[in-house]
Amino acid sequence: MSQVIHAILTGAGGISASWLKPLAARRDVKIAAVVDPVRDNAEKRIAEFGLEATYYPTLAEALAQYPADAVFDCSIPGAHCANALLALASGCHVLSEKPLAETVADAQKIIAASLKAKKIHAVIQNRRYLNEIVAYRDAVRQQIGDLTTLNADFYLGAHFGGFRDRMKHVLLLDMAIHSFDQARFISGCDPVSVFCKEWNPKGSWYRYDASAVAIFTMTNNVIFTYRGSWCAEGCNTSWECDWRAVGTRGSVLWRGAEIRGETVAATGTFISTMKPFNCDLPSIADTGHAGCIDEFITCVQNGKTPQTICTDNIKSLTMVEAAIESAATGREITVKI
Repeated sequence: MSQVIHAILTGAGGISASWLKPLAARRDVKIAAVVDPVRDNAEKRIAEFGLEATYYPTLAEALAQYPADAVFDCSIPGAHCANALLALASGCHVLSEKPLAETVADAQKIIAASLKAKKIHAVIQNRRYLNEIVAYRDAVRQQIGDLTTLNADFYLGAHFGGFRDRMKHVLLLDMAIHSFDQARFISGCDPVSVFCKEWNPKGSWYRYDASAVAIFTMTNNVIFTYRGSWCAEGCNTSWECDWRAVGTRGSVLWRGAEIRGETVAATGTFISTMKPFNCDLPSIADTGHAGCIDEFITCVQNGKTPQTICTDNIKSLTMVEAAIESAATGREITVKI
């Protein structure tokens, strides 16, 4: 049997169930402490998943009492930096909900602490661990020639309640981080610059801007466009966005479970003759949160590096921060990675 990872889970809100479902089924992970400022939240999760775990109101108290190997951070974004620094200083590996931190400056502090402690800090970017995105990435890179344009649309009317309704830059910081990271994964490119417009449309139930449009210039002269809203009622896209990739020899779409494309079969007419193709899905054993968690645990056990390691994931966060700066200033912003 693989090394058993002794862990603390901090943050017992709604997202923690997506973590605890795969974690509770593993024999190589033991969650011995659950942290939340609201005791009822923690005790509900302990009972729901049959954990042999003790409740603590703060991560500092849990770390002082329990010699953990890892901390699973399901807290709100504003707590990620403090939790990571505390956990890494205590000798723990860390897997955190996205975003890595609220700011790039805080993310850099986490990276420095991770390198100093020689411990893994990785981020849940669960979209990378889907059969559909792997198939789509492969089609983009193998079927349509050189990629020139990548478009993503995200439109959902999400009535969360709670902290998101009062969160600044709620779409860009809390959700677009997924889409921006997907764009890097799909294209294999990194950001160069961005122009972004952010606003809060009439009828929005969010306090701050919940809609945005961003145009990124990426490496290899790829243009990535993002259009999104958390308060768009009706005709929803998937949670993973609706995607269009345009290459020199064709295009490919990804919409929910559907992935289809067309490549050039013949030219010389006003519209080229196209040949359609479909994509076979791989069969990833663990997808979504479970896939990200499985890779993290495997890397802790064997000393390897997960693909969502903090030193790489900060590039996706820089896209968010640059988009926010562009929206605030009305200028195109260079993305510094």
